[in-house]
Amino acid sequence: MPVESGSSAAARQAKQKRKSHSLSIRRTNSTEQDRSGLQRDMLEGQDSKLPLSLRSNLLDLFSQIEREFENLYIENLELRREIETLNDRLAAEGQTFEGADLAKGALKTKASHSTSQLSQKLKTTYKASTSKIVSSFKATTSRAVCQLVKEYVGHRDGIWDLSVTRTQPVVLGTASAGIFFYALLFYPFISASSTASGDQTAHIWRYMVQLPTPQPVADISQTPCEDDVDFSDKDEADGEAEGPNDCPSIRVATTTLRSHQGVVIAADWLVGGKQVVTASWDRAANLYDVETSELVHSLTGHDQELTHCCTHPTQRLVVTSSRDTTFRLWDFRDPSIHSVNVFQGHTDTVTSAVFTVGDNVVSGSDDRTVKVWDLKNMRSPIATIRTDSAVNRISVSVNQKIIALPHDNRQVRLFDMSGVRLARLPRSNRQGHRRMVCCSAWCEDNTTCNLFTCGFDRQAIGWNINIPALLQEK
Repeated sequence: MPVESGSSAAARQAKQKRKSHSLSIRRTNSTEQDRSGLQRDMLEGQDSKLPLSLRSNLLDLFSQIEREFENLYIENLELRREIETLNDRLAAEGQTFEGADLAKGALKTKASHSTSQLSQKLKTTYKASTSKIVSSFKATTSRAVCQLVKEYVGHRDGIWDLSVTRTQPVVLGTASAGIFFYALLFYPFISASSTASGDQTAHIWRYMVQLPTPQPVADISQTPCEDDVDFSDKDEADGEAEGPNDCPSIRVATTTLRSHQGVVIAADWLVGGKQVVTASWDRAANLYDVETSELVHSLTGHDQELTHCCTHPTQRLVVTSSRDTTFRLWDFRDPSIHSVNVFQGHTDTVTSAVFTVGDNVVSGSDDRTVKVWDLKNMRSPIATIRTDSAVNRISVSVNQKIIALPHDNRQVRLFDMSGVRLARLPRSNRQGHRRMVCCSAWCEDNTTCNLFTCGFDRQAIGWNINIPALLQEK
C-alpha cells in the first residue's frame, strides 16, 4: 500500500479545513435570516420607549457586529490549528538533526539574545538622555542660599505687579487687580511713580515717605498648626483681618495719561525721567511726555494684546512683548526717527522681555522657556532656559546678573545669564506662595531683602538671596 508523503497530507488537511470553514460560514448565513426574524418578533413583544424602526436599526447593527466577531473567532481557530501544525513540523525536523528540545532551545536562545540586545540599547539611550538632567540637579544643590525674610499682606485680590525704589529709603509698591491697577513703576531719582490701570489710563503719582517706628518682626517659624494646611488648591481662609491700617494713602494723581482704547497692562520710565511708555491690550504702546501729558509716539505693529514693556536703564530703547509670540525693540536714540526690530523666538505668549546691564535682553514666555539675547546679534538666543511651567514677569539682578523666574506653578527659580540653574526659592505649607507667582523685582542696595515676589495669593514676599562670590565672578 503506498504511503502518503508528509507534504501532501498537510495540503489535504488544509483543504479539508478550508472546506469546513466555508460550510460553517454558509450555515451561519443561512440561519441569519431566521435569527433576525425571530429577534424582531421578540422585540415586538417587549416593552420599550424606543420606536420600532430605531430598535430594528439597532438590531441590524448588532447583528453585523456579531457576524464580524463570529468570522474573527473562526479565523482565530484556523490560525491556531495552522500554528500547531507548523510547530509539529518544526519538532519533526528538529528530531532528524539534534532532537526537538534542542531545536526549541536554539529558537529560544536566539529570541532571548535579540531581546537582551534591545533592552541593552534602550537602557543605554535612557541613561544618555537623562545623565545631563541628573547631573544638573546634583550641581545645583548648594549654589545659592535663599531665605524668606518678610511677608507683606493687605490686598484683597491677587497682586499683579510690584516695584522697588532704587534709592534710600527703600519703598516697595504693589499693584492689585482689586483696584484695577496692573503695574507700578517707581522712578529711580525722584519721589514719583507711574501706574497702569484697567480704566484705559495711566497715572503719575508723587509721594513723601515717612518712616514708621520699627516694630519687632514676628517669628513666622512658630506659626500655629493651622498653617500646615496646603491652600494651593482651595481658597484661603478668608478671615480678612481688617485691623487698623496706618499706611498713608494717595488719592489724587499728579498726571493722568489717556489715549489707549484698552486695559493698560504695563508702564515704565524712559531714561531721563521726562517720558513714560505704556503697554495696552489695544495692541499698542504709547510714549508720553510727563509734564504736558501729551502723546509723543504711538508704537503699533503687534498683532495681539501687549503683555509688558521695559526700558533700557541708560539708553533710549524700549522693548515690548505681546501675545502674538513676538517682542519688539524700539530705538528712540535718534530724535528724528525711531526704528523697530521684531524678534520671533517663542511659540506662545511672550509674558515679559527686560533689558540687562550691557547689551542683553531676557524674554520669558508661556511656552515654558526663557531666552537670553544679544542686542548686537539677535537672530538666535545665546542661552535658552527650559522649565516645567509658564513664566511670568521676570527680573534680572544688575549686580549679581541673576534671572528670577516666577512661575504659574507657584515656584520661583533663579538662573544665571548662561542658563545654569542656581536655586529654587523654598516653598511649603508654612512659607512661600500658595498661588501663581506673577512678578519678581530685585532690590540691589538692600542687604536684608534683595528680592521681592508677588502672586495671586494676595501677598508679596521679601527674600534674602546669597550667592557665593565665586559664582558671581563666573
